[in-house]
Amino acid sequence: MRTSFPKDKISVLLLEGIHERAVALFDDEGFQVRAMPKAADPADLPRLLDGVHLLGIRSRTHLTPEILAAAPRLLGVGCFCIGTNQVDLPAARRQAIPVFNAPHSNTRSVAELTIAEIVALHRRLGDRSAACHAGRWDKSAAGSHEIRGKTLGIVGYGHIGSQVSVLAEAMGMRVVFYDVVPKQALGNARAAASLDALLAQSDVVTIHVPATPLTENLIGPAQIAAMKPGAMLINNARGGVVDEPALCEAIRAGRVGGAAVDVFTSEPAGAADAFDSPLRGLPNVILTPHIGGSTAEAQESIGLDVATKLVRFVNTGGTTGAVNVPEVALPEQPPPDAVPDDAERPHRILHFHRNVPGVLGRINSAVAALGVNVEGQYLRTREDLGYVVLDVAPTDSERLREALESIEETVRVRLLW
Repeated sequence: MRTSFPKDKISVLLLEGIHERAVALFDDEGFQVRAMPKAADPADLPRLLDGVHLLGIRSRTHLTPEILAAAPRLLGVGCFCIGTNQVDLPAARRQAIPVFNAPHSNTRSVAELTIAEIVALHRRLGDRSAACHAGRWDKSAAGSHEIRGKTLGIVGYGHIGSQVSVLAEAMGMRVVFYDVVPKQALGNARAAASLDALLAQSDVVTIHVPATPLTENLIGPAQIAAMKPGAMLINNARGGVVDEPALCEAIRAGRVGGAAVDVFTSEPAGAADAFDSPLRGLPNVILTPHIGGSTAEAQESIGLDVATKLVRFVNTGGTTGAVNVPEVALPEQPPPDAVPDDAERPHRILHFHRNVPGVLGRINSAVAALGVNVEGQYLRTREDLGYVVLDVAPTDSERLREALESIEETVRVRLLW
């Protein structure tokens, strides 16, 4: 399939060691790909983005309004991870730059880590391993328990939380969950009436919620005090969801029997930077460097997921899976062998515009004034941005593109054929 300019002119920049399967997918499309193993210095980003059409990042690269404004040719951004908080999404939307991510591709990896930590905390494996490394032979059953028959409380019963539920129940645990949105329970899991009700009955609490203003310090001093005495806490969700100093105090006092934390309020920018947390050095506390989704399988899945979304957007204009612009699912255009004569192939016009009253009328007036033969039209809006896709006769496409560019509210027009 051809696009509005040759595919070998489409420039892709991948930062932070994006998985090689994503690189291969872009290569197979004929795009020009540069892959860098680390995040770029923020001061270098504007230079690196010069002429780039597609950008792939992970969590360490932050795209501010200023950086986005310095990349006028940027068509799309792929966050090869779950979150997108490293991108100023409103600024990207104002420039009609769709941002894609992979919200579910590392679900299994996080769920498996959580189950491993539940077992490890109940057997105090971290402390026993450290003792052996230090030359101490602490062979004792004190403080070690099976997880069978214990109650697991899951805060956030989405894709990860529900998988943890299934795995935990298979290991003999009783599962209760709490979510602000009503969810269908899997297996024998039961919904708790409130967060406090969950905390009061759980032997171990695991958190799987997004980072939002509502979840900031979701587990603070009051919630920790409401936990069952000696219960354990796992946070593989987002830093800031748990009040770390309050958790530290509760562990020192023995009110919380242990914790596993993979995400922190403040995290180092890279491996060369020091890591600090009030939780360091505490007994029966497992600290990991934000690796919940960092398995080879998850990274490959994320690479394929996000790269596929970016390629689909370039080739068809489809924005399904975008987190900041209107989502429009579009049919594939006819393959070249179905319509051998390019003069007869429909052309597709992608029109992003400010979402204000009257724009659609002006678009349709331009179509009518030119007598354009429209074979398909698709429209969605989101907040301050509208997205119209028009499939038109090839003889009319260039004239209509020019007319649409002249509409005052136009943000970006792109022609596919």
